[in-house]
Amino acid sequence: MQEFSIIEQYFTNQTQPRRDVLVGVGDDCAITQIPENHVLATTTDTLVSGIHFLPETNPADIAHKALAVNLSDLAAMGATPAWVSLALTLPDANEDWLSEFADSFARLCEYYSINLIGGDTTRGPLSITITAQGFVPPDSVIKRSGARPGDAIFVTGTLGDAGAGLGLLKETLTEENVALDSLAASYLLLRHNTPTPRVLAGTTLRRKVSSCIDISDGLIGDIQHIMKASQCGANINVGALPISNELLSFVSPEYAIELALSAGDDYELLFTVPQDQIEEVKTAMHSVSIPITQIGQMTGDGELHLKQNNQAYITQASAYQHEIPLHG
Repeated sequence: MQEFSIIEQYFTNQTQPRRDVLVGVGDDCAITQIPENHVLATTTDTLVSGIHFLPETNPADIAHKALAVNLSDLAAMGATPAWVSLALTLPDANEDWLSEFADSFARLCEYYSINLIGGDTTRGPLSITITAQGFVPPDSVIKRSGARPGDAIFVTGTLGDAGAGLGLLKETLTEENVALDSLAASYLLLRHNTPTPRVLAGTTLRRKVSSCIDISDGLIGDIQHIMKASQCGANINVGALPISNELLSFVSPEYAIELALSAGDDYELLFTVPQDQIEEVKTAMHSVSIPITQIGQMTGDGELHLKQNNQAYITQASAYQHEIPLHG
């Protein structure tokens, strides 16, 4: 199949048009209209076979995750998603693969009322690059740099599930820390392959929180991004980390904590809240049925402290690092 036939058959009419898309797929550029009194939020992520997903991963899951991780970035800034562009590099034009990928991509676009407005296809090792754009009032943008000493630290949902799912796929979980629970395993695999971007949480939290980031590289790494941007320290209560019953039924409590601290791909939101806004945040998140947990507090010492039962918690866990080989 040729490039333009792939675009026309699988992507041109797959998402419902929005009225703010003046020119969509089919021209050299998309033309879009930004709503009055809003600014544009833009994010780009690339997923590469063998690096970000296993080569045998279902194409529907690849499409879901590729889009979801971009929507998660918009959520962390408090933005409402609107448009998306897709650059798809394929080793060959497998029609079954393309059909599953495109259908899954379209379903998620429809769920979040997003319009695919452009992109590209080319031949090469399998990779997916997505640029997602959304809107946010200029006085409601949530950044990493707003946290202050004394702010409470919260997370949405539960942590460590996606890391356990990856361990199952890579067969790195051993019999020493795994109980054979097929229902729990299915849940953990689902959490890894099809994360839920916390879009509603992001728009609900704006004007109420001081900083936010999505957890893609693990809690330890991502809280340090907030610390660096805000020039603060942080105390994390390891005993307060929200861990799902499915994860606890599958691995030991000790190993679950390690996964919650360091495993990436949960795509939950990690955010800080001024003390006078805590009750308002709790009420607002309860009203939209999104669970949140207070796990610590920002400090002024510039250091990260992990504690359990008021004692220092020692861990070998570290943040996920994106490594790019350099050639001279």
